[in-house]
Amino acid sequence: MQKYLIILSIFFSACNNSQTTNETKQASANENSVSLTTEQMKIAGIQTGTAEMKTISSVLKVNGAIDVPPQNMVSISFPLGGYLKSTKLLPGMHISKGEVLAVLEDPQYIQLQQDYLMAKAKLTFSEADFNRQKELNATKANSDKTFQQAKADYESQKVLVKSLSEKLQLIGINPITLNEDNLSRSVNVYSPINGFVSAVNVNIGRYVSPTDVLFELVNPEDVHLNLTVFEKDVNKLSIGQKVMAYANQNPDKKYEAEIILVSRNLDANRAAEVHCHFKKYDRELLPGMFMNAEINIQSNDALTVPEEAVVRWQNKNYVFTDAGNKNFELTEVQTGVSDKGNIEIITTNKEDWSSKKIITRNAYAVLMKMKNSGEE
Repeated sequence: MQKYLIILSIFFSACNNSQTTNETKQASANENSVSLTTEQMKIAGIQTGTAEMKTISSVLKVNGAIDVPPQNMVSISFPLGGYLKSTKLLPGMHISKGEVLAVLEDPQYIQLQQDYLMAKAKLTFSEADFNRQKELNATKANSDKTFQQAKADYESQKVLVKSLSEKLQLIGINPITLNEDNLSRSVNVYSPINGFVSAVNVNIGRYVSPTDVLFELVNPEDVHLNLTVFEKDVNKLSIGQKVMAYANQNPDKKYEAEIILVSRNLDANRAAEVHCHFKKYDRELLPGMFMNAEINIQSNDALTVPEEAVVRWQNKNYVFTDAGNKNFELTEVQTGVSDKGNIEIITTNKEDWSSKKIITRNAYAVLMKMKNSGEE
């Protein structure tokens, strides 16, 4: 707007000064026409040209937000519960896979380790007894019942040791390296992913049960764009279409994405979700961030003029056509879609328009001169 005010100021000044030149033209009696001089056109930066056939894309403008797929969001719980001994986590902190998130302690950890070591020791005895009874039974030195009992005890003990071993691994204790010298009352909670902490729900000293969520983690490397598209536009979209997204705070920075899923379920607002995958991950894309997006839904050849050539007056669109001798007439036009600084002119006589000379730059300056001249 400031640009146009400066142009108009110079423009009107030139209009006054042009009265002293030989190129001054009388204003037309027709209120929809204007006469300009070479000097006026030069000072105001007015340029002329013709409409051109160009490939133009129809753009669907929608909005949505950055989302994270469920497989990239992790809620950390502990299967046996316990008291939180220590943690350094804060929301927003970056964490790596395998990093210690917290340390829990509880007497039941000691009991589980004790049960495992005792069951393992008894398994050694049961195995030896089973082998001995097997040899005796082979020579009929003992009864079948005694042998079968020894076999049952051995098999049962193997199951018990295996189950206790799995429980130990479930809480992060390696049963292979466990012995009476390294029994521990505390266990570590490790991160299963690379990402950052989105929530911390516990504090030191608090007892947590197996159903409590200690921490919530997010892996942002697979974030995607979740767009809301209304019912009338859903059928225009398909998997693989290109999307250009941008945030309100930095509209000049574009993020290229591609549609990977179009939902066929409509919500209460008669809209569907469209999921898009970013071509390149950017750390500035945070889950929950609001985004605008433009989707190219079709491309076709159209008669176009620069957007700067079209002026809007009293809710109608016009262009200035050259009537000869630097006289220009305000001509109403029907416009279509805009793309890359060009706008479609809808007409049945494209050949006629292609030969017409029109003002292509600073048409609004000419409109203001014409209307101001008409009021005088």
